[in-house]
Amino acid sequence: MIRAKPGNRADVMRERGAYLARPAPPRLAPRPWTPARAGAGVGPGGAGRRVVIVSGDIGGGHDAAADELAARLAARGVPVDRLNFLSMLSRPVHALVRESYRTMLRWAPWSYQALFAATGESASSVRLIRGALRPAWSRVRRRLPSDTGVVVTTFPFANQLFGPLRRRGGLAAPVVTYVTDFVAHPIWRCPGVDVYCVVHERVLGRDPAAGAGDVRVVRPLISDRFGVGPGISQVKARQRFGLPEHGRLALVAAGAWGVGDVRRTAADVLATGRALPVVLCGRNESLYRRMLGFPGHVLGWVDDMPTLMRAVDVVVENAGGLTCLESIASGLPTVTYRPLPGHGRASAAVLRGTGLTAYVDSVKRLGPALTLLLDGGGTAANLAAGAEMADVVSEAATRLPGGPPGHGRPG
Repeated sequence: MIRAKPGNRADVMRERGAYLARPAPPRLAPRPWTPARAGAGVGPGGAGRRVVIVSGDIGGGHDAAADELAARLAARGVPVDRLNFLSMLSRPVHALVRESYRTMLRWAPWSYQALFAATGESASSVRLIRGALRPAWSRVRRRLPSDTGVVVTTFPFANQLFGPLRRRGGLAAPVVTYVTDFVAHPIWRCPGVDVYCVVHERVLGRDPAAGAGDVRVVRPLISDRFGVGPGISQVKARQRFGLPEHGRLALVAAGAWGVGDVRRTAADVLATGRALPVVLCGRNESLYRRMLGFPGHVLGWVDDMPTLMRAVDVVVENAGGLTCLESIASGLPTVTYRPLPGHGRASAAVLRGTGLTAYVDSVKRLGPALTLLLDGGGTAANLAAGAEMADVVSEAATRLPGGPPGHGRPG
């Protein structure tokens, strides 16, 4: 049985200071631009080669994917602009949407599950969202630079704005979307989107073509540093984070916002006696404070996730999002446990079918699952080779014409 002593008050204060002093992750700043005149560069003949990436500051996965793509394109000398979809809405609406989502996940998860299910089962609810976004069309057209060649979205609601705009001829540049989850909720799908990029063929369900345009399987938009290969040793990686050099460590991850039943998950992992939990609280400082007395190791926001992945032996995650992709790419056995409502549970169902993670649906099965994975009885699966996302974007800029999809588009 693995046991750990909770830190004393001095340790707690040092941990708190480390949390507050930890710098925010680097973000690629949007290129300064001058708003183009209404319609400039977004009507017939206005296509250029600049790539505009539209994400959303909900959680961390949408922005992280956009950051990675922007870096890859910039390395090729491609001009890139970044836009936050929610910033295209009024400031009060932006704050309301963001905080309502956070509140639902933290304090009323049942409400998020109900919302996710309702919008997934009712096409009219998606059309209602699409109609509600129509007043933002003119604002979006003004925000796009005149030389926009491709619009790439990493946030589902952005498709409900750019898809109709392109389909009705208000946007000459093709629209490419990168689905950040292992399941494409109907809010991702929209007429007018030219290319859907997914990390696995099952992301779009049994009928990949239903409601979608061109579908491409791509490599995940995560850093190459997560790839399996020579690098920092596990001992040195653990030293960097103040972790014990010996013994099995399980990273308990809950995304950038630190949401879900994190404490209970960590307690369940500890009770198995198979691994000592390392709890990653993300930006949730409240969770961090509550977890400081937990017998294990507690971290706040971590910039160097590739090194942290090198330090642990298994990852226990709850969303099927960015951390899950990073874990799989690192070659770590990954457990999906107590998934979040909505996209978390939907992604867990897909992951179970692909074998990419071990889905554990009860506390009784957690110990045997960890034993199997840590003793090498379960292999760490990996994603099949896919296209390079930057290549897909470049291809869209040259292959797709300036008209809306379905009007003279090849094949």
